[in-house]
Amino acid sequence: MRPLYHVACASRYYNIGMGYTTLFCDLDDTLYPASTGLWQAIKERMNVYMHERLGIPWEEIPHLREAYFTQYGTTLRGLKAHHGVDEQDFLAFVHDLPLERYLKPDPQLRQVLQSLPLRKWVLTNSDINHARRVLRFLELEDCFEGIIDILQLAPYCKPQPEAFTIAMRLAGEDHPERCVLIDDLPRTVEAARRFGWFAILYGVEGPHPAASATLNDWGKLPMLLNQHNGGDAC
Repeated sequence: MRPLYHVACASRYYNIGMGYTTLFCDLDDTLYPASTGLWQAIKERMNVYMHERLGIPWEEIPHLREAYFTQYGTTLRGLKAHHGVDEQDFLAFVHDLPLERYLKPDPQLRQVLQSLPLRKWVLTNSDINHARRVLRFLELEDCFEGIIDILQLAPYCKPQPEAFTIAMRLAGEDHPERCVLIDDLPRTVEAARRFGWFAILYGVEGPHPAASATLNDWGKLPMLLNQHNGGDAC
């Protein structure tokens, strides 16, 4: 019988088997709700960058962004490949937003993250400066061992399998089956699941074909991991 960690969560305890050891969390629209409007504001800044800095007509931008996202994984990767943009300049421009207008701490999320006996990492296609700012406004800085950003994943990004390989190496994890990912994008979750991770699609109720499981309430995460990780439910 595998040894168990006892995890305090609110007034209950969960037995989480030793199978899972590393949790990777997406940042935007995952650690904060999509309803904040922050990610939409970032996308609008991408459009402005493409128009003002690169001279791309407004009417061409939606098609180009969709094409780059599909082919390269992010708008940035496509812009770098086809327009030679400077990554740091692009990232600084699109993330130049007043986060206090969008974000506020979620005490339940903080409690849940602190309760889990897993190594926890942010895995994001944004840059580390944006991730640090977001975590600071959410008061989650001390909940994660570190941030793995798009510059560290270069020349890859989620959902490319090479990005998952790099993330595991940086997190010091050797076994895909011990990894959990929480992300709001179905294609990223599906790629992680195929890579061998337990992949949770955030913001969805009920089963989804791309995901190992779905989650719409952070308070349910400990029990979800318990149920899929061989522990005994309380």
